[in-house]
Amino acid sequence: MPNRRDPFKEIEELFEQLNSGFAEMSQEFDAGGAGGGIHVDVADADDEIVVVADVPGFDPEEIDVSVSDRQLRISAERSTETESEDEETQYYRRERSQRAVSRTVSLPTDVDEHEAAASYENGVLTVELPKSGATTGSTSKSTERLRSAGDSFVLLP
Repeated sequence: MPNRRDPFKEIEELFEQLNSGFAEMSQEFDAGGAGGGIHVDVADADDEIVVVADVPGFDPEEIDVSVSDRQLRISAERSTETESEDEETQYYRRERSQRAVSRTVSLPTDVDEHEAAASYENGVLTVELPKSGATTGSTSKSTERLRSAGDSFVLLP
């Protein structure tokens, strides 16, 4: 009897491939791939919008925060380079790594970019954005950037 294809086996293999693809995609989402690796909480605290973002593993100098047109952008970039040498085995190794994450958050209302403040402690970035007195729907044309000053951020001139 000649070798015959088993259509049920082929369908079962197709389902296994689909399931493994969905599992990989699920892991990507769990690792923060969909949001750029920065998880945020946005809260309306009466007279200000407070954004709390998890940015672990970065120094304050490596974090950039900017506000423009009801959009808050948080980005962080880190480059490391390590060298090790073992005289005994004549082994030499040099490794480099780069990690960059970013997230843009739409703000629910107009904010006063000039009065924005931010702090960074234990991998958690907190950005306080006072609401502006302008009517809802108008957008600011300026971009404000916050620069690291130790554990807090100051507005760039």
